[in-house]
Amino acid sequence: MNPQATSTTPGGRDVLAHALASQVKLEVVETGYRGHALAVAKASVRDGIDLVVAHGGDGTVNEVVNGLLADSPPVGSMLGVVPGGSANVFARALDIPRDPVEATHQLLNAIETGRSRRVGLGRADRHWFTFNAGLGWDADVVAGVAKRRGKQTSPSLYLRAAVACHVRPPLGRPTMTVRLPGEDPVEVRTAFVSNTDPWSYLGARPVHLNNGCSFDAGLGLFALKGLGLPTVFRHVRQALTTSGNQRGRRLLRHDDVATFCIEASEPVNFQVDGDLVGQRTRVEFTSAPGALSVMC
Repeated sequence: MNPQATSTTPGGRDVLAHALASQVKLEVVETGYRGHALAVAKASVRDGIDLVVAHGGDGTVNEVVNGLLADSPPVGSMLGVVPGGSANVFARALDIPRDPVEATHQLLNAIETGRSRRVGLGRADRHWFTFNAGLGWDADVVAGVAKRRGKQTSPSLYLRAAVACHVRPPLGRPTMTVRLPGEDPVEVRTAFVSNTDPWSYLGARPVHLNNGCSFDAGLGLFALKGLGLPTVFRHVRQALTTSGNQRGRRLLRHDDVATFCIEASEPVNFQVDGDLVGQRTRVEFTSAPGALSVMC
């Protein structure tokens, strides 16, 4: 459990823990620092724990996933998710209710019936990601929001950060080169990588970049060769439509890719699942079909 997660309270966490403890032998760990959930999940796998439940936002889920898959080959502990953050993209993509009580009820039913599913993941160098990763503009936004840790995250905060990073990119706009197997290199200015659709959410509204992407297919690549205002407005408008069918002459898009590499002329910001990893000049992305078992 992440006690700092946006939509959790001490009383609510106690209720959820009591409900889960009625059906399973439960140990509750409250995370206290970045990387704590990863360490707990990693130790749980080695201790033979059957199910690790992440109660928090997408960052907590990402850490737990990276802990579950830290050993090679993975041992096979399952993941459960009870949303507690602001966006909860991974949980929503799996049709897990946003309300923690409803999500716990669904999880208990899955435990009782033994219901689970295999989910494909993405891997960016040594980092597993569940729903998206990126280099450039979106990672700049993540970095900008991270500097405002004292503020409640919200769609308006992300929008303000997106505008600020577009007007004044913190690291400039170095040229990036996308290298896909069997194709000529393509120069781009920013790159978004998806493991499912939607790519993310703006409040209740889904944001579609690769509408042919899913947990049962390869990775989606959405990269823009320019970031002029007409290009940005066109693709933002398309991203917020119901169909989310992205097209444009400045767009490089693929919906089912097994592996590709992105190189940058200078260090650019790099994010996975909405958390800033750092700066990179090269990242290799690979799809890992059926890498994770989720009880939902």
